[in-house]
Amino acid sequence: MPPTESPGNETFIGPDSSDPSACPGNSTAQRTPTASANHYPSWSPRFWHGMRAGCWWSMMARNRFQVTWKKLHIALGVSLFTPCNDVLAWSQRLIFGRRIERIELEKPPVFILGHWRSGTTLLHELLVQDPQFASPNTFQCFAPSHFLLSEPLMVRLGGFLLPKQRPMDNMEAGWQLPQEDEFALMNLGVPTPYLRIAFPQSQAKSLEYLDMRGLSEVELKLWQDRFQWFLKVLTYHYGGRQLVLKSPPHTGRIGVLAQMFPGAKFIHLTRDPVKLFPSTLRLWRSLESVQALHDSPSDSEMQAYVTECLTRMYDAFEQERQQIDDSQIVDVRYEDLAAEPLEIVRSLYSQLDLGDFDQVEKQLKHRLADHGDYQPNLHAIDSSLRQQVTERWPEYTRRYGYQPAEGAPSVG
Repeated sequence: MPPTESPGNETFIGPDSSDPSACPGNSTAQRTPTASANHYPSWSPRFWHGMRAGCWWSMMARNRFQVTWKKLHIALGVSLFTPCNDVLAWSQRLIFGRRIERIELEKPPVFILGHWRSGTTLLHELLVQDPQFASPNTFQCFAPSHFLLSEPLMVRLGGFLLPKQRPMDNMEAGWQLPQEDEFALMNLGVPTPYLRIAFPQSQAKSLEYLDMRGLSEVELKLWQDRFQWFLKVLTYHYGGRQLVLKSPPHTGRIGVLAQMFPGAKFIHLTRDPVKLFPSTLRLWRSLESVQALHDSPSDSEMQAYVTECLTRMYDAFEQERQQIDDSQIVDVRYEDLAAEPLEIVRSLYSQLDLGDFDQVEKQLKHRLADHGDYQPNLHAIDSSLRQQVTERWPEYTRRYGYQPAEGAPSVG
């Protein structure tokens, strides 16, 4: 099950580009740009394999079972597998249900916010090097209803089911790597924009779940209850450790999250929108190529979708962050994180009072050294793309200091 975002996984080339987006320690030799998704074996699980049967058939019915012939094997496999999730979920509830209900989230989470492809995965992986923190991993988000029972066996015996690399970039894939909790919510039956990956032309976009505006009291309570339940299961599993959570859709939910978890800390990442735009397009295209059950929408529809998502998320974020005390939120530019990851994390520990940085510095250095040979993808950037993106996202471009350099096309 591939995550949806990673740090520094593209190098951008072209008349307007510099290359601040390489992973720390990486040598960015010139390579041929790549647009196709990495190989994803037919036997590898899709997101939908982690759903319970009711969630799966509900999604299929909403989309009128419009599965293309070439994706029929995926739909058949999921249909046969989801009853197993039901049995495991009922078993987990029977064994652990009362213990989970008694769990209290004594330590409010640390939330990593930011648009897809803005480096949130890099920061996520760095922070969870600290043993005081815990984070949901890929399998826990894939099978949120029964991972307490099934994770040990799957991690031990099921590693071969995942490819070595994710579809959209050259980042490592694996069951135990940190993952977005949005996938867990999706597989627990909560509406989310991520459902559109299955049926990108017919599934409702559910963009109201990017800012939580327009939801009824019942819809909001369902989202909150499922989210709280999942965090309780994680807290039980990790022995009460403080959770570090990363999901781009949380960016526009900051007001709701602050009310749910008083004292929560927020780290918000930004990145040059001219880098974000083509990278996010590649993200959705590559995920759809291996996860979708029917054909993808046109380029113009996808561009409009990417534009709308950022605009909606950040309209809510900028308004609701005013309610957050300055001691609870920090902004980080991805370009700074990529250039000096150790110093940026050190400053986060100080500004947000996250604990003793010296205790984790050695582990962070080891992690960064292990990923020094990462090879990013390439995308071309020209002046017309820069102008197009700054016109689509003018407020983000201005607010976070990504205006075109002198001599670049001006934006009216």
